[in-house]
Amino acid sequence: MPKKQLLRPIDILLILVIGLLAGALAGLTFHTERQPSVGYTVTMAVPAVDSHGHGVATSLVVETRKGSGKTLADIDVLLFWVDTQQSIQTAKTVAEQITGISTNSIDLIYSIDARNVSLVGGPSAGAALTIATIAALEGKQPKSDVMITGTIDENNTVGPVGGVLEKARAAKAVGIRVFLVPPGESVETFTEPVENCTKETGYVYCEKTYQRKTVNIGEDVGLEVKEISSISEALPFFFS
Repeated sequence: MPKKQLLRPIDILLILVIGLLAGALAGLTFHTERQPSVGYTVTMAVPAVDSHGHGVATSLVVETRKGSGKTLADIDVLLFWVDTQQSIQTAKTVAEQITGISTNSIDLIYSIDARNVSLVGGPSAGAALTIATIAALEGKQPKSDVMITGTIDENNTVGPVGGVLEKARAAKAVGIRVFLVPPGESVETFTEPVENCTKETGYVYCEKTYQRKTVNIGEDVGLEVKEISSISEALPFFFS
C-alpha cells in the first residue's frame, strides 16, 4: 500500500501565495469597473412635430441620482409619456451596452418640457434619449449645436422617422449647426399641387395636378445634415 504524501511547508506556502494573488486580482478587476456619474444632469434639445404638422424644438433632461436602478419620469403631458416609455427603456439598455456602465446603483430621471408641444412621437426621440443617457452616465454634456432624430433598437441601430424637413427647420430656428438623421432621410420626396389655368370666352378654367418634388433638406433649410445608422456613428458629433 503506497505511503500517503504530506504537503511540505513550501507547498503550503505556495498555495497561500497563489490564493492571495488570486484574491488581489479579483479585487483589482472589481475596482476597475466603470462607475456611473452620480448627481449629474444633462440637457439636450430634441426635435418634434406638433399636431398641426409644424416642427418644434423641446428640452430633454436626464439626471442621475444614487438609487437602485429605477427609471423615473417627470413630464407635463402624460399621454406623451405613455408613447415614450419603451423608447426610454431601449435607450437605457443601449447606453449601458455602449458605455459598459451598469445603472444598478443609480436612478435615472427623464424630463421633457412638453408644454408647447401638442404631439411628439415617442419612438422618434429614441436616438436623442440614448445620447442623453450616455452623457449622463459618463458625466459629460453633449454639444448644444448638434441635434438628432431617429428611432433606436437594442442593436444600436437608428431607424427612420417622419417629419424630418419640419424638424430640421425647427432645429435651424434654435441655432443647431449639425442635424443627424437616419439613413436615406437627408432628402425628402413629396407631392405638391400645381394649378394650371386657361382663359376661354370670358371664363377661366383651372386644372390642379400633383407633381413629385425632391428636397435636399440641408440645402433647403441651410444647415449641415448628416445621415447616421447607429448611435456609435452619432457619438463623435456630440462628444468630439
